[in-house]
Formats: sequence, C-alpha cells, structure tokens
Amino acid sequence: MDKILQTIESVNGEINSVVWGAFGLLLLVGTGIIVTVLTKFFQVSHIGMWFKQTLGSLFNKDVIKHSKEKGSISPFQALCTALAATVGTGNIAGVAAAICIGGAGAVFWMWVAAFFGMMTNYAENVLGIYFRRKNEKGEWSGGAMYYLANGLGSYEYKDKNASVSFKKLGKVLAVLFCIFTMLASFGIGSMGQVNKIVTNVAQAFDVSALSSIEVFTGVSLYNIILGAIIMLLTALITLGGLKRIANVAEKIVPIMVVLFVAGSLVVIGVNYVNILPAFKAIFVNAFKPEAFVGGGIGAVISKVVTQGFKRGVFSNEAGLGSSVMVHSNSNIKEPVKQGMWGIFEVFADTMVVCTMTALVILTAGGLNGGVFNAVTGEIAAGYTDATLVGGAFNSVFGWGDIGEKFIAIAMFLFAFTTVLGWSHYGSKAWEYLFGAKTTFIFRIIHVCTVIFGAVLTSSLAWDISDTFNGLMMIPNLIGVLVLAPLVVKITANYLKRVKKNEDIEPMYNADPEIQAQEKVREIVED
Repeated sequence: MDKILQTIESVNGEINSVVWGAFGLLLLVGTGIIVTVLTKFFQVSHIGMWFKQTLGSLFNKDVIKHSKEKGSISPFQALCTALAATVGTGNIAGVAAAICIGGAGAVFWMWVAAFFGMMTNYAENVLGIYFRRKNEKGEWSGGAMYYLANGLGSYEYKDKNASVSFKKLGKVLAVLFCIFTMLASFGIGSMGQVNKIVTNVAQAFDVSALSSIEVFTGVSLYNIILGAIIMLLTALITLGGLKRIANVAEKIVPIMVVLFVAGSLVVIGVNYVNILPAFKAIFVNAFKPEAFVGGGIGAVISKVVTQGFKRGVFSNEAGLGSSVMVHSNSNIKEPVKQGMWGIFEVFADTMVVCTMTALVILTAGGLNGGVFNAVTGEIAAGYTDATLVGGAFNSVFGWGDIGEKFIAIAMFLFAFTTVLGWSHYGSKAWEYLFGAKTTFIFRIIHVCTVIFGAVLTSSLAWDISDTFNGLMMIPNLIGVLVLAPLVVKITANYLKRVKKNEDIEPMYNADPEIQAQEKVREIVED
C-alpha cells in the first residue's frame, strides 16, 4: 500500500506542476479580468442589482418555492447546492493551508482571485442557462460540456483561401472536461473532503480503543470506521438524485454558514486588538512575504500568489465550470439572473467565509505567538493546517475543547455537503458521455471512493484535488474566453429589457425550440 501511495504521489506531482504552472494561473486570472473588463466591471457597477436579485430576493416565493418541473429546482436550492459543493474544507483547512505555506499574504491573492472569479462564475452560469438542454428523462442538463460543444463548436473561421470549423475542437474539449470533472469529483468532491472530516473528527472526538489500532502506516481502525460511516450517509442521499441532494443542501447550508460566521465573529471580537495588525499582515505580506516561505524574492512571491489562487479556486470553484451544472437545473429562464447568483456564490464563499477563517487564525492569540506565528511561520504545538482553526476557536471556547469540537462538526457539515454536491457534478459529466439512464453507475462509483479519503495522507489527498481542479479548469476557461463576447451580448440584452424597458427579443436559449418554449412560459407566468 505504501509503495502504491508513493507512486501516486510522484505521478500527481508531475501533472500538478504543469496544470498549476504559469499557463494555468494566467488562464484562470486572465479570464476573470477579461470578462470583468468586457462587462464594464459588472460586479461593481451593478452591485446593487445583483444583491437585490440574490440576497434581497430570499423572501420572494418565486425564488425559494420548490419547482414542480421534473428535474428542476428553485434558484435558492440551486445556490444552496452550489454552495454545498463550494463551501467545504477549502474554507477552513484550505485557508489554513494557504496561510501556513504562503503566509498571511496568500489571503490577499485569494481575494484577488475571488474578485475576478465573480465574473468568471457569472459568465459560466449565463452560458450554462443559455446552452442547456433537456435530457431523455425530460430534465435540464447544462454545463461547460454543452457550451463547449454547442457554443465554441458552432464557431467557424473563414478567409479568402480556407475555412476552419471549431466543431471537432468543441466536442473534444467537452469530452475532456467531462472526464476531468469525474476525476475531480473523486478528488475535491470526495477524497479531499473526507480526509479532512476524518482528521478533525478523530482529533476532536478521539476513541482511543479504535485510534490506537494501526491498520497500516498512519491509518487507524478509527479512520476506516469513520470513512465507512460517511460512505453510508453519502449513499443514502446521493443515490436519491438531485432533488434529494437539493432538499438536504437548502436545510444545512444556510444554518452552517450562519453558525460558522457567528462563531468566527466571536473569536475575532474577543481578539479585536489584533484585527488591524492582521489586515496589515495580509496586505504587506502579499508583496513582501515573510522569510519562512523560503527562496529568493521572486520565488517567494510566486509561492504566495500560487497558494492564494489555488486555495481560492479550491474554495469558490470559479473557473472550474462545476457549479454551473447545478445552476443549470434552476427553473429560472433568464441567464443573467442565474449569473448573478453565481456572483453572490463567490462573494459569500470567499469574501465572507474564507475571510472569517483567515482573521480567526491571524487574530487568535496575536500574530506573533497564537495558534500561528505570522513572522516565523510556526504552527502551535499539537496542531496541523487541518486542525489549526479548531485550535483558534479553542483559544476562546476552551471549556472541554468546545471550540475544537465545534470546528470538527462544522468541518463535517461543510465537507459532507461538498461530497453531495460533487456527486451531482460528476453524474452530469457521466450523463453527457454515457446517457442519463446510466448515471446511477457513476453515483455508486463515487460513493465507493469516499473510503479512500479516510486512508490517504492529508497532503496527498489535497494535491490530487488540486491536480484534478487544474485539469478541469483548462477546457472550461477556453470555452468561457471564446464565448465572452456572447456573455456581453446576453447581458446587454437583459439590461436593455429590464433597466431601459426596451421591447426587444429576449435571449433565453441558443436552441430555437427551447427559446420559443421559454417565451411561452414567460407569457403564462405573466
């Protein structure tokens, strides 16, 4: 077993260094910047509108009521399911890992990635709704594979001497995206999440009779039992399909986010004198990293930026083309409206939850000697990046290690709902390749991979997730870049109709038949 894990680690390391090299990072941030510029900084210039259409609409029955349409869910359920998949270990252990490896400055680069990622996610969701189709079960199916095959694939370059069709390229990229999505669902959507659940639960709720029995190097019987329990719970929910996943997500996600943010505010409030120094450390170390990161100044800054971007993507998934697969199941007909939920998703995930985590770590006990020393890079004795936030909570909620236990429970809920969301993503990729009637096969395979998260080392599970994310990101972002002018056109069409009351043809879907059906639905609903 040890030799197998070493081989996996070696191969994964080679692939990881390529997909998360200069090309991958430039493609990720560059796409967000280009879409932001082309839409005239939509996330800022229309901040009032997208807040009103998202957070401000939560008491609107059209947003929160359950859809009776087969395979369709409400916009709120779509958001909760997407947040279930994004608000996971990346928001707790991921932020801690970024700070431990790249210093406080990594948080700044997470913010940068999120700011531009808002528009990447917006573009993905707009394209997802615009190119979605009904499968053989009569359910909505959308995602990068559809806008790659039907959007990018419809392009044709012509000049006087020849013409080049993008049809084959679009189909190849769509197939690659689906393959990488299924692999990512085993990494970020299974093994990486379960690994952090087991690590935190085993430390916070130790059962020595089980944890003392080592099955093989570094893996106890307790780890395996926890993995088996999580696998059973995953099966009970995911094998019931999207509706069951969405019903669970809408009940758990709002509560877990509110409780985590509330607990974080208490920890930060108790350590309020360290808030300004923490922000100073974040901004200063973003461009002048502390020496503990290691290497020359160029290598140091590169490591800090890379950690910020990688953990940002791991956290909010903007650029992966993942959450669009559940947003496309929304019963909403306007691509731009669902796109605005994508902006809010990234905002809530990174700007709110991840920032809370970072401030908890940096303020708890002070920057120079709490659970994490921002100057020396040292973690307090007895903690790892996976349990660092629990230690920070314990510094305030120390009675019977309540803080650590709270984070273990939060980590379980965050990570477990991520596993549920990614089961849906992987099943939609499988559906594109093999048909909707066989998706139960994928769900069973996905459930079986859960146990591997309990036995892999923390660093390997994390690295595998990073690699699959990067592989998935590349074809998706190529599609978003090429189709960015179409996103601008759809956005302009919506703004003219909604803000300027112009009587023009709406842009609901690229397929003429679906476009006509959506126009009829508009008349009926009005």
